[in-house]
Amino acid sequence: MAYRRDMHHYRDATEDDLPAIVALLADDPLGAMREDATLPLAPSYSAAFAAIAASPHQRLIVAVDGRSVVGTLQLLLIPAISRRGSWRGQIEAVRIASTLRGKGHGEAFLRWAIEQCRSAGCVSVQLTSDRSRSDAHRFWRRMGFDATHIGFRRDF
Repeated sequence: MAYRRDMHHYRDATEDDLPAIVALLADDPLGAMREDATLPLAPSYSAAFAAIAASPHQRLIVAVDGRSVVGTLQLLLIPAISRRGSWRGQIEAVRIASTLRGKGHGEAFLRWAIEQCRSAGCVSVQLTSDRSRSDAHRFWRRMGFDATHIGFRRDF
């Protein structure tokens, strides 16, 4: 299903979008260390896409301008026993093409994602951001997010 906002429209990603999505994820200093946008893509990207597509509580979204994928994010709807059996939205891997950053496109995309969570009945929406992304932190705060928790991770 496609949605329009600004000059872009937002839609669920297809597997054909994966090269553009991975390129967006790799287009910053942290992503460049974590991602490999070399074609053909590693099979793990297709496997992850298939798992996301198969889940009724996850969506991989792209922002499209004309025929070009210019943004991506992943939406997760998380059921919880806590907070009286409420649902939470999780927004992950938000990226806008570097040529469009600072022009309001990310804000419109994020507002759309927040509304998707609200419409799905979530009582809150959350996200994570690497501690080194100070520009992103300013953006999240401007968008109404508070740094309320300390996150922990264990890599394998």
